[in-house]
Amino acid sequence: MKTHLKRSVLAAVMAWSLAVLPAISIAQTTITAPKNKYPVSKDVEIGNQAAREAERQFPVINDQIVESYIQSVGDRLVAAIPRQFQHPEFNYRFQVVDASDLNAFALPGGPMYVNRGMIQAARNEGELAGVMAHELSHVALRHATAQATKQGSVGNQLGMLGMILGGAVLGGQAGAQAGMLGAQAWMTKYSREYESQADTLGAQIMATAGYDPHDLANVFQTIARQGGSRGPEWLSSHPDPGNRYDKINREAGFLKVSGTPIKLTREFERVKARLSGMRPSRSMEDLQRDYERNGGGNNRTQSQSQSPTSGGRYTRNVERPSTRTREYSNAGLSIRVPDNWREFSTSDQVTFAPEGGYGDQGITHGVMIGLVQANGRNGQSATQDYVDTLLQSNNYLRQRGSIMNTTLSGRSGNIVQLAGRSEITGETELVTLYTTLLPNGILVYIAAVSPQSDSPQYENTFRAMITSLRLNG
Repeated sequence: MKTHLKRSVLAAVMAWSLAVLPAISIAQTTITAPKNKYPVSKDVEIGNQAAREAERQFPVINDQIVESYIQSVGDRLVAAIPRQFQHPEFNYRFQVVDASDLNAFALPGGPMYVNRGMIQAARNEGELAGVMAHELSHVALRHATAQATKQGSVGNQLGMLGMILGGAVLGGQAGAQAGMLGAQAWMTKYSREYESQADTLGAQIMATAGYDPHDLANVFQTIARQGGSRGPEWLSSHPDPGNRYDKINREAGFLKVSGTPIKLTREFERVKARLSGMRPSRSMEDLQRDYERNGGGNNRTQSQSQSPTSGGRYTRNVERPSTRTREYSNAGLSIRVPDNWREFSTSDQVTFAPEGGYGDQGITHGVMIGLVQANGRNGQSATQDYVDTLLQSNNYLRQRGSIMNTTLSGRSGNIVQLAGRSEITGETELVTLYTTLLPNGILVYIAAVSPQSDSPQYENTFRAMITSLRLNG
């Protein structure tokens, strides 16, 4: 009797194993990263270079609630990347671009940009996470440098950037705006093999992170319904578009998916409502047109493709800064500014300048305060990275001396001076740059600008503004 019982139990266990194990360990697609002759450091290098260029030209939304949300979704997905595809050198970071197009793209080494239009089009957080998981998969599998390995050369930065952006979820014409980033040639898209790998790994990442992989498949239908005339473009640009929906759903059936997957969250609805309350975003096509109209980004110091001070008129007799001040406060930052200076705000920068000191090419007198995602590990290296970006877009300026330590709102900070002959005033322009690196990796910068001949009149004003600065949180 005991022997028969043991054999019955053993037979039942074996039958259960044969029924269950294939679905768990056999049916799930095995992914192998493609051959890659480049070191991981190359992904990081070109990704950081491309991110600096993207953040100089794309209008990134600077809103703490939106930023925290998109970063939290990204962090959840990054934690679910399989161990064999994790690279400690990568710095995954996520930002929202204020553009209406339904798109997202990721750069080698970790930077990812999700268009505001994509968030607003997604029906739930699962669909948004599906787009992001697909893009993360391209990064984790190092598809950019793997494709360069196939082509024999990593090429120049812009060529590589075009290749990277070609792998966006929407792909093709709608997926990547070459002109916005200076690439003049048609972009190379990811191969059918790489797109399939990104779909499969993206589905697996979603399941591990607590999402429903079916939402990755569903997002294609959502985009097709809401994308209007752009739908056929991105569908036709994707390799084997007709089978991707079915393949993702088939892979989802092999995965262990939560019985209560993350769908319509309170945070997702809050961010959608917040974005809907902002002024309407513009299309990438419109942004590109403005960028080209303004000389391809060669205007004076600014963080947007179009100068927020456009429409102003430069004069020789610029009004002196008033001794009376008013307080400016926004997103945990406050500072006192002369009450006769005008304010010009963008998503990530605010500029204060007197009449006669601003115009289509930026400012000749005044102060700019802004935030950028730092790539450096410390304040000094992050500051140098930002200085390099300023010098690139303001090629008349040169750095004077090395970066020095200072204090900014009670925090450790840096100070450095730039100078050069301004084509607007015909005089030597001085730019004193103050920075401090926040714990979350955001670099706060203050650029104080004036002609050298007017410097004595502005020095006390700039010093008073720096003293009044308060950074909270």
